[in-house]
Amino acid sequence: MKNAAKPKYLRSDNVIPDFEYLFDEEKPKPERLEKKKKSGVGFRFYKRLLKDNKGGFVLSLLTFILKNLPVWVMPIITANIIDLASAPKSDAVVHSIVVNSIVLAVVLLQNIPTHVIYSRITDKMLRRTGAGLRSAVVKKLQHLSITYHKEIETGKIQSKFLKDIESVEALNTNLMKILIPNIIVAIVSIGISVYSSWLVTLFFLVVIPANVLLTQLFRKKMRSKNHMYRVENESVSAKLSNMLEMLTVTKAHGLEDEEIANFEKNVRYLMARGLDVDKTNSYFGSASWVVANILSGACLIFCAALALNHVISTGDIVLYQSLFASINAAVQTIINVLPTFSTGFEAVSSISEIMMSKDVEDSRGKKKLDHIEGNVRFDNVYYKYPNGTQYVVENFNLDVKKGECIAVVGASGSGKSTIMNLIIGFLQPTEGHLYIDGNDITEISLSDYRHSISVVPQNSILFAGTIRENITYGLESIDPKKVEEVAEMANLNEFVKDLPNGLDTFIGEHGGKLSGGQKQRITIARALIRDPKILILDEATSALDNISEYHVQKAISGLIKGRTTFIVAHRLSTIRDADRIVVMEAGKCVELGTYEELMEKKGKFYELKNLNDMNYKQAEEGLNEEVG
Repeated sequence: MKNAAKPKYLRSDNVIPDFEYLFDEEKPKPERLEKKKKSGVGFRFYKRLLKDNKGGFVLSLLTFILKNLPVWVMPIITANIIDLASAPKSDAVVHSIVVNSIVLAVVLLQNIPTHVIYSRITDKMLRRTGAGLRSAVVKKLQHLSITYHKEIETGKIQSKFLKDIESVEALNTNLMKILIPNIIVAIVSIGISVYSSWLVTLFFLVVIPANVLLTQLFRKKMRSKNHMYRVENESVSAKLSNMLEMLTVTKAHGLEDEEIANFEKNVRYLMARGLDVDKTNSYFGSASWVVANILSGACLIFCAALALNHVISTGDIVLYQSLFASINAAVQTIINVLPTFSTGFEAVSSISEIMMSKDVEDSRGKKKLDHIEGNVRFDNVYYKYPNGTQYVVENFNLDVKKGECIAVVGASGSGKSTIMNLIIGFLQPTEGHLYIDGNDITEISLSDYRHSISVVPQNSILFAGTIRENITYGLESIDPKKVEEVAEMANLNEFVKDLPNGLDTFIGEHGGKLSGGQKQRITIARALIRDPKILILDEATSALDNISEYHVQKAISGLIKGRTTFIVAHRLSTIRDADRIVVMEAGKCVELGTYEELMEKKGKFYELKNLNDMNYKQAEEGLNEEVG
């Protein structure tokens, strides 16, 4: 099948390359270790990128040389015609002028097709690279652990994904369309001058060291200023993300002006950093321009002196001045684009902070569980967070058979949610073992395992879309009757029936058009529709009112039959029917038993239950007084 007949998504132009390997760390030989340290991630990145695109890269260079022939041929023909015009008129002179004119016309006309081919090849490489980078970052973000995402601010990730990738794309464009082409222009121009006159070439070579020296004077300062600007830009992005998250609280307390003042302070600091970059670039650009024009004037005087002494012809003045201008312009362009390279390499380093992180969930080569029964066993499990000094879960042992309902209770910070995250696989035991159906959780494919579990987190997580889309997130070909069934089980119909489009009603970003209880019920319905073998309810009814909670608890009571269920509850009276209750305190299991056993024991659970009931009673009395 020809490319033209293929759907767009099957054409090679639309295939996104896998660029994750560009950031892989090498294992260098000892003698190469020091070289690797000096080269850094940016050098390794581009070395591999160019190697991956070497065929297109070579073809791009060849077509550039062809399309750029007029730049080199024009001065030669101009010098020839000036010399011919200065010679005595004859048929040979006229013939030579005609031949030169025809050659010039051919060279100029071929620029049209070769330029189109050059642009097509180069632009395709650049677009594929940008797409490959974005895809690689998204893949990495999906594979990074929950711990990593908790430790880095969302705004910083957004800045790296948007601004830094744009900077790398600008670097790629400057590399392919400015740096390399201008290096070729300078080399060919110097080659022509070498062929014509060694003496003039020696003068030309003064241009390169003069400009290199100027670059060295500014390079370190430009790199430092760009680094500081990038770090501050990420900080402002993170603050913007936090500001948007806090918008409701800000407006509720009338703190808009304070937030604006604080954010403007950060923006002013960012602007100052940006102005520092601009100032350095401005001085650099001005100094390089002055040096270029001084050298150009010196070249003109030098060539004029050679012509007066009959070392070169009058036409050669135009040739060498044009070649010098070409070399000088190429060197100047290369130098002027260096600030962009500094920004681009800083952006590569920034992206590598994500791409080279080792905190990933890697399921490659791990056992895939075809079927989950729901047996869960904690064997002397300890857990502490990376760089943490204290264990948040200590010496935890629990053997749960399939179909059991286990409630986990305790004060805030007692380790309840950590245990849930260990079961999900978000966290891995620091010591001890956690077994799923007899398999160590560190040895199984977490991605496959999680297809058999459902989680209702404490805070409902919804996206901009319809209620139906949020319920069926990640699932295909779901029977509409099944969606309606779980909606009823989660008590959604109580408010969905009054919506204009029912389950197909758009709920806004983060479900902003719904109340907390309504959002939580959608989250519960999302868990129910997956028909899980292991169900985790992490304070799933915390945002529900009494009536809604009653209906949802009733639905859950029927649902948990035949499923292994773990419940973290804020209202302890709702876990009366749990098979066993785990009481946590300071990361340790201090009590374990049924509701009746623990109440009869009058220990920690008994205290928590009485305190819990008292708090709810006071809250209800306060609400009644307020309403009254």
